[in-house]
Amino acid sequence: MLEPLLLRYDPAGVLFTPGGLTPQCLADCGPAILQARDEVLADAQLWEDGVEPEPAKQPLDAGFHYLPNRLLAEIQALHAASEVRRIQATADRLAARCDAVVVLGIGGSSMGARALLEACCHPFYNEVAPPLRGGRPKLYFEGNNVDNDAVQGLIELLAQHRGRWGIVAISKSGGTLETAAVLRILLRELENSLESNRRLADYFVPVTGSGSKLDRLAAAVGCLAEETYRVPDGVGGRFSVLSAVGLLPAALMGLDLEALLGGAVAMNDHFAAAEYGANRVLDFAAVCHQLEALQGCTTRVLSTWGKRLEGFGLWYDQLLSESLGKDERGALPLTVVNTRDLHSRGQQHQEGRRDKLVTNLLVDASAAAPLAIGSSRRNEDGLNELAAKTLPQILAAAAAGTNQAYREARRPTADLHVARLDEHALGQLFQLFMLATVVEGRLLGINPYGQPGVEDYKRNMNAILRKE
Repeated sequence: MLEPLLLRYDPAGVLFTPGGLTPQCLADCGPAILQARDEVLADAQLWEDGVEPEPAKQPLDAGFHYLPNRLLAEIQALHAASEVRRIQATADRLAARCDAVVVLGIGGSSMGARALLEACCHPFYNEVAPPLRGGRPKLYFEGNNVDNDAVQGLIELLAQHRGRWGIVAISKSGGTLETAAVLRILLRELENSLESNRRLADYFVPVTGSGSKLDRLAAAVGCLAEETYRVPDGVGGRFSVLSAVGLLPAALMGLDLEALLGGAVAMNDHFAAAEYGANRVLDFAAVCHQLEALQGCTTRVLSTWGKRLEGFGLWYDQLLSESLGKDERGALPLTVVNTRDLHSRGQQHQEGRRDKLVTNLLVDASAAAPLAIGSSRRNEDGLNELAAKTLPQILAAAAAGTNQAYREARRPTADLHVARLDEHALGQLFQLFMLATVVEGRLLGINPYGQPGVEDYKRNMNAILRKE
């Protein structure tokens, strides 16, 4: 029996002419998108079977697809040595020793974890008292830039914890310069802060590739092999959120890893079984593809309503950019947070170039009890007539009003509803967007794996530094 989905996709706002799509346009895409699904499923099976792909398919980093299934099966089989149980145990030990942990990584090595923190944890996670974050440590994200002032400020902040802080370093190659440079600096600071009877290795957990520079550094520091975690083969950085890359930080936050993986497995099952027209992955990919192909909508606006999904949107920006931004093709992703950005980018979306598809990411139920405006004897603001209205009602009215304005201006919009924000829903969201991106790559004839342009800048940066 398939697990229930917490996501509902409604593309009604794209069904108009001119400028949008007709139902026939979407129907016409059916054969191609079903063929793309078959290809994606075959690629995943090829990877699972360990078959060497043909040259035209390389690289084929399809290992992300069934990774949640494997990890969840290990948990449910009560496998004593399951990776998830080891991750949970390591996170619990680190949390017991530390008041704060720095997660070092760049791109896919940190953006998924940040999305989980913002979506599933207290909105002011680092600022609230420990009981409001379940007694878990504060989390800071660095190694994603080389901003001298920011790193110095973090060092000063960590000094207040008097040696009760740790590091999770995430880098598949271990050679990404931004992460490696900040890791060296913070390891030095951490070692200097520890009392002589405490081991540096007890406060440092690496997630990396086997035999990488970071792997060798971890061994030199004295990290135990069973607490050195791997970025799985066949899983690229931007597809790695449901591996140790995202699961270890999630465990530090106290999140339910089984629910997170279960959400992804539910989306895998839905993707493989549901028909086009009732398949969240295929329907989302088809709308995006057809609007780009037929109407020139080359900018994808992911419009998050409320603040808790901005990190998810930024994770998706990287996923789409690195997967499809090749051969002078691929849509431009843009994450906005509404209603905030209605007062900045909204004008351009309403009356600017007709090159945008707006996908509204809407959460149907707030985690906290709804706050009402309330009555006041000071009614200079004129809000007493809205006294019974709550903040979620105001947000919903803003979304409906914006959609109406865009529809009247013939601007295509689609709504992706999330029943609630929790680990199961985030697992479904992550997997939906990863699968849809790979499907669209196959539709376009673009290999969605690999990122040769990013590798160019890394080579150039290193060459420049080593010449000076």
